[in-house]
Amino acid sequence: MWLVALVWQVIQSGGGPAELALVAGATSVGLVVTVLFGGVAADRIPQKRILIAVELAKTVAIGTAAALATSGALEIWHLAVVALLLGIGDGFFYPAYSAMLPSILPAEDLLPANGFEGVLRPTLIQAAGPAAASLAIAVASPAVAFVVVTAAQLVAVSILVFLRPLPVRRELVTAGAGGSAIGMVFADLAGGFRYMLRTPWLLSTLLFASILVLLIMGPIEVLLPFAVRDQTGGGPAEFALALAAFGVGGAVGSLLVASLRLPRRYLTVMILLWGAGCLPLIVVGSTSSLALMVVALFVVGFAFSAATVIWGTLLQRRVPPELLGRVSSLDFFVSLAFMPVSMALAGTVGGLLGLPLTFVVAGAVPVVLALVAILVPRLYVDELQHPLDLAPHEGSVPAGSRGPAI
Repeated sequence: MWLVALVWQVIQSGGGPAELALVAGATSVGLVVTVLFGGVAADRIPQKRILIAVELAKTVAIGTAAALATSGALEIWHLAVVALLLGIGDGFFYPAYSAMLPSILPAEDLLPANGFEGVLRPTLIQAAGPAAASLAIAVASPAVAFVVVTAAQLVAVSILVFLRPLPVRRELVTAGAGGSAIGMVFADLAGGFRYMLRTPWLLSTLLFASILVLLIMGPIEVLLPFAVRDQTGGGPAEFALALAAFGVGGAVGSLLVASLRLPRRYLTVMILLWGAGCLPLIVVGSTSSLALMVVALFVVGFAFSAATVIWGTLLQRRVPPELLGRVSSLDFFVSLAFMPVSMALAGTVGGLLGLPLTFVVAGAVPVVLALVAILVPRLYVDELQHPLDLAPHEGSVPAGSRGPAI
């Protein structure tokens, strides 16, 4: 709901692609700046405390935007500040969330659990949320949608209160045992980076994801609403339908992967899904048919969510538990480091090249990058040396996948 309301609040305030890029990019900046520290926190602080604190802060931020919008005092820079705060919160939320699941479930249940989450997330974020937001905007205004989002945040906080607390899964060194608290934070960060650099499958996938984000996030986040408006003549309802197609595709892809075992060639399948899954973006940028655009976004959502379920399970199965919070934060940091750049460039590049050519680049280049990411580091060898298609024992880590001792 927040995404759709944010887009149309910016447009209603007279903003264009540049202003939308500023607001959307602020969230990414907040996430990138804080996510590494969020990973350290997730490995040291009970995750329940982190989740509740973050959601309370997000409730206050969105509630402030709702109050300003309702009073008619909301300006675009207000939205940018709120978006930045939400990004900071997400920087702490996602590592804690990612590190929590393996402490609850045995390894053989992680794939279906990630798949189930992969069904719920796009169904709510890209389907139910946009539909509710477009209804609120059509009936009233984006300000009313902000109010509804604030109420939903309060419900989320209430649910988290009942979450069972879980212990931190590592031996902790206190500040008095050999260094300052700040020194320990940076020592923890260094440990996560060492593990990434010494683990080829992780490093190559994150590098691929970084370039992928640079190529596609700007067109999807910034230019898609204008493609819907300018190419198909659509408005908030049609944009919500486009997002819903992406979400429904993601739900179907997640459900399919969750119903199967991990593929034996899990690295190859995952990266090819991400790379080839971008091809329908070419259609998004060139068609004047809303129906074709919806089908294309369904396919993109299917491929991306299917790959993401594999990726989440891969991290939880092959990364040592005591490093999972930091590696998850590295995943978000390295993957999203170029997101603000992509969003900042999207308006300019789209204006210079035009929407069709911009989406052609976003759709075609990732296929080539995917092949390079698989062939150069020989991931097709690594995945056979570390099979995950057999049910493992709880908490086991395949030989050779454990990083340096921290």
